[in-house]
Amino acid sequence: MNRELIIDSGPSEVVIALLENKKLVELHKEKNNNSYSVGDIYLGKIKRLVPGLNAAFVDVGYEKDAFLHYLDLGPQINSLIKFTKNAINAKAVPLTSDNIVFEKNIEKSGKISSILSANQEIPVQIAKEPISNKGPRITSELAIAGRYLVLVPFSDRVSISQKIKNNDDRNRLKRLVMSIKPKNFGIIIRTVAENKKVAELIADLEDLVQKWESLVARLEATRAPKKILSEIDRTSVILRDLLNETFNSIHVNDVAIFEELRNYLKTIAPDKVDIIKLYKGKEPIFEHFGIDKQIRNAFGKKVTFKNGAYLIIEHTEAMHVIDVNSGHRSSSENSQEMNAMEVNMEAATEIARQLRLRDMGGIISIDFIDLHIASNRRMLFEKLQLEMKPDNAKHTILPPSKFGVVQITRQRVRPETNVQILEKCPVCEGTGEIRASVSLVEDIENQINYLLHEQNETSLKLIVHPFLYAHLTKGLISIHTKWYFTYKKWIPLSFSNTYHFLEYHFFNKNGEEIKL
Repeated sequence: MNRELIIDSGPSEVVIALLENKKLVELHKEKNNNSYSVGDIYLGKIKRLVPGLNAAFVDVGYEKDAFLHYLDLGPQINSLIKFTKNAINAKAVPLTSDNIVFEKNIEKSGKISSILSANQEIPVQIAKEPISNKGPRITSELAIAGRYLVLVPFSDRVSISQKIKNNDDRNRLKRLVMSIKPKNFGIIIRTVAENKKVAELIADLEDLVQKWESLVARLEATRAPKKILSEIDRTSVILRDLLNETFNSIHVNDVAIFEELRNYLKTIAPDKVDIIKLYKGKEPIFEHFGIDKQIRNAFGKKVTFKNGAYLIIEHTEAMHVIDVNSGHRSSSENSQEMNAMEVNMEAATEIARQLRLRDMGGIISIDFIDLHIASNRRMLFEKLQLEMKPDNAKHTILPPSKFGVVQITRQRVRPETNVQILEKCPVCEGTGEIRASVSLVEDIENQINYLLHEQNETSLKLIVHPFLYAHLTKGLISIHTKWYFTYKKWIPLSFSNTYHFLEYHFFNKNGEEIKL
């Protein structure tokens, strides 16, 4: 598969488009002032405990307090609290020290009030960015992600991605990581570590340990709320998580990001540095690569795909609903069941793309066209599973119900990507109402009078919309003809198909527009 990354850096945000075989599949927007990204670690302060929810609200500096549930504390929360207290008071010893003794794991069904108290300071990590009117969702089970490995303090477990299927390589990686793992740290082996050499894994691990040490150093004399470790920006996260042998080009229009990405690639994949190219064209980068057109076609309530079939996508506070319609598509050679099957199979491909593109999370309910044969429903289910396989977000797909409805739950960690594709009407300014033609003609006449008698223009030319042109020239003695008798001067009149309904412009004898 051919993967390309196009990065458009603007004054207020960076927009990242991921293309697979020239088709837009993911669109990420990173605000330049975004301070609450998934993976960031803060020293937070407990504001209040809510026993009824078995949770706490934590001040991390955001306008809304972050939400921390008991199940997100992590089994070694007491060890983390003790270590943090010592670090703040400059009494911390390295986590790899033999003097470190872990506290007893907390009970899975315990109460948060027995662990935390108001005004207590505790390191927490952003698990979900602020969405809508909610604050961030956080966890105190810290994990620092690298290219190949994830470092988990206060743990001794080594786990490996289930997506690595080769048993020999799974065993090799596990033995290797066990031999290099620092004491009192757990390791998660990521999918991209498959077939990687020892040196690459060691370099990644050393970088993660260095990040942990810098976090501990920042804790000294720190007072909450305070960020103590930043996740790398979204651009680098995508590179870190997605970069593989099929990722063959990255285009960026900003010199600073270009250099930053080159330096980052030198550390994680030196042989891939040349795939980064600085775009210097005159037209916008998204327009040059045809991304703007794809965005216009892919977002909105109605999304069309091959042969006239289309999706209707509705968003509510609680869930997303997708309706599959065949439109005018039909084939007299095929049965109704076969036509429905073809549309549903194409819709499954587009729906999987739309979920990634819009980053839709939560509950998604899809109403496919009814299929009466059980084997066809099973094929549709397998097709949807196959198309959703490249999606990195955690998701669960339920088989079609007897009503043809498929339900999907998909992980939501960031606000849904939304692109405004409808533009305000330049005629009515979004009100749905326009001025009466009589009133418009009166305005034009007032401006003619002003230009001829007060500005002393010797020659005028008026260009209007074709509809307005027809109104001004209709009849034996038209409005245009009457102007000649009124102003004692003939005013050439023409029309332009590019003007909107009520648009008009005056020009002088040199053909220059007269600004009013």
